Amino acid sequence: MTYAATSTNSNASRNQSTTAPHRKNAALRSNSPYQQRTTERENPAQQLIKQAVDFLLKQLEEGKSEALTAYLGAMARFHNYSFGNILAIARQRPTATRVAGIRTWNELGRFVKKGEKGIQIFAPIVGHRRRKDTAEQEQNASQEAKPAPMLIGFRAVYVFDHSQTEGADLPEFEHSVTGEVGEQRERLIAFLDEQNIKLEYNEKIAPALGVSYGGRIALLPGQSKAEEFTTLVHECAHELLHKTERRTMTTATVRETEAEAVAFIVGQAIGLEMGTASSDYIQMYAGNAALLTESLEVIQRTSAVILGALSVEATEEINSQPAEAAA
Repeated sequence: MTYAATSTNSNASRNQSTTAPHRKNAALRSNSPYQQRTTERENPAQQLIKQAVDFLLKQLEEGKSEALTAYLGAMARFHNYSFGNILAIARQRPTATRVAGIRTWNELGRFVKKGEKGIQIFAPIVGHRRRKDTAEQEQNASQEAKPAPMLIGFRAVYVFDHSQTEGADLPEFEHSVTGEVGEQRERLIAFLDEQNIKLEYNEKIAPALGVSYGGRIALLPGQSKAEEFTTLVHECAHELLHKTERRTMTTATVRETEAEAVAFIVGQAIGLEMGTASSDYIQMYAGNAALLTESLEVIQRTSAVILGALSVEATEEINSQPAEAAA
């Protein structure tokens, strides 16, 4: 698929590639606990996602597209959180920018304001089970062998947004470049190289800004740095998501929507002004909750993979506290 301008011409024509599927997508296949075949009663995380998706569909059906923009914005700000918790944060407090538990805020010299309501998310409960060995292996087993950790459930925890707290000023975190691409372009190109995806420039693809061929991306020369970066992210999303069997399982509109959403999230996460073009392009999925849930999860997962590749080292952002973000 091709990528049209994100700021002024989101409805521009897009060319379509007919090349063979690309195989480089194994890293994005989900082992998510949210997709396991358990009942909603057994898995509260599934309840969390269902509630968020139902709310989003209702908002979209009422013509309130800003609800989806808020969800995508949350994916940009909280990409270290799980899919379910991102949806929960966006539904309960769409304007949240930095969230943490009471203990974390207190350690930073800030305290939750009186009367503020917490944002409910889920944290995993990890237990241990002994490995099943044969009688002979048990006799010879080392006493130092430790039981294997396993997920035994989830527990509700509450986090609060920065705006719900008061106290000491927060330190400034150097995790984005406002309005400038900076070194992110080179890091993205290095990521593409690791995925065996070649990059080239070709004037013949005009009026498209970019084209994904499966193992190869072509960009239109002469774009601004910010525009080129978001075009490249968009086409990268196509390479990771839509050059495998998923291509035959989705429509052109869904594929284009997913790639546009990934570009919106990554661009916003590094500080680019994305405007409303990307959010305006998002379709309503005709009330199909299952399809919307699947798309939102692959959008979030793909964005997190790309953002992870853009990070030189792990930062100490508040929204990456492991105990509160792992559900």
